Amino acid sequence: MRPKSISTHDDPDDEPQYDGPSKSQKKRDSHALQDIGEQLVALSDTQLKRIDLPDNLRRAIEETRRTRSREGLRRQMQYVGKVMRTIDTAPLVEALDAIRGVSARAVAREQMLERMRERLIADEQVLGDIAAQWPDADLTQLRTLRRNALRETELDKPPRAFREIFRVLRQLDRAGTSDANETAEDEHDDEQG
Repeated sequence: MRPKSISTHDDPDDEPQYDGPSKSQKKRDSHALQDIGEQLVALSDTQLKRIDLPDNLRRAIEETRRTRSREGLRRQMQYVGKVMRTIDTAPLVEALDAIRGVSARAVAREQMLERMRERLIADEQVLGDIAAQWPDADLTQLRTLRRNALRETELDKPPRAFREIFRVLRQLDRAGTSDANETAEDEHDDEQG
């Protein structure tokens, strides 16, 4: 039996031509999209809000979350996969990796923020570096958190301020990253227009 993806011709000099993906490959691709869809459905509302999704995909995911019957859920997941065929899934996979913490870039950002926090605890002059990197940073808040973290260490108290410094740095980094992405998109749009 011949594969369906190769066409044959009566002329022996003609080489076989590729007619597109086989039925099996299309099925594997469809299942891969459904797997990505299942991961999106399994996210919390907060995590899902952080991902930029087309409206039709967001509606399909919300409908899937409301579906309770087994057969209805199966059909709805197939629909999510169908909707995903029309969009670029690479950013979705990257966002899912970042949420799960497996993205190398996300891990590197977290480690950079941890080092920044350690440097801040060791030396208050690091506030200048923070201000240079994130102009919107509330330096007074960070200075107070630093002082509280040092006091907590001295008194053997739980490291609440120490953790709060990391949260503040992460928020600054996310805000800075989204601003940089918007600027890059605007520049790209300007080049296209």
